[in-house]
Amino acid sequence: MNLKIISSTDRPNSMSLSVSNYVADLYKKEGINAEVVSLEEFPTADVQGGKYGKSIPSVEKFRQPILDADAIVWVIPEYNGSFPGILKLFIDYLPFPEAFVKTPMAFIGIASGAFGGLRAVEQFQMVANYRNAQLYPERVFVQRVNSAFDPETGLNVPLQQELLESKVTGFIDFVRNLNQPVS
Repeated sequence: MNLKIISSTDRPNSMSLSVSNYVADLYKKEGINAEVVSLEEFPTADVQGGKYGKSIPSVEKFRQPILDADAIVWVIPEYNGSFPGILKLFIDYLPFPEAFVKTPMAFIGIASGAFGGLRAVEQFQMVANYRNAQLYPERVFVQRVNSAFDPETGLNVPLQQELLESKVTGFIDFVRNLNQPVS
């Protein structure tokens, strides 16, 4: 399985990237080829001025590994009650409508507040659903991420850590079941 984990912000040294790297390690322990892609690297300068529908080599190079993925895990921080603008910009530069058709996706929300990115994830799930992705129903929300998460040990709330680890193995099974031939 070729799994991409998207750190869905362009904020330098973000908690999203730390969580994404930690989650990638969890998948690797399960034998999955997991790679983190950070939207911090999205070539925003090359899309300035709204170059929609044009061939932009840097954008095509950035998005191709994601388009080639068998499955995607989104680590989405909550910014101002929604997901980051860079995530919307990235989605707007993907091929429409085919980019996510039948692509299995899972979601992890993170936030400094008490709801752990719930609003951001739910809003982004509407976009992913509109793009015809296959949404894994179990989500993880990390509230107060700055104090609840350690890049080495994970979540310091045992139940949340168990939920995260269960989501990892559950998503692997979900993807494999989607790829089973129908008899």
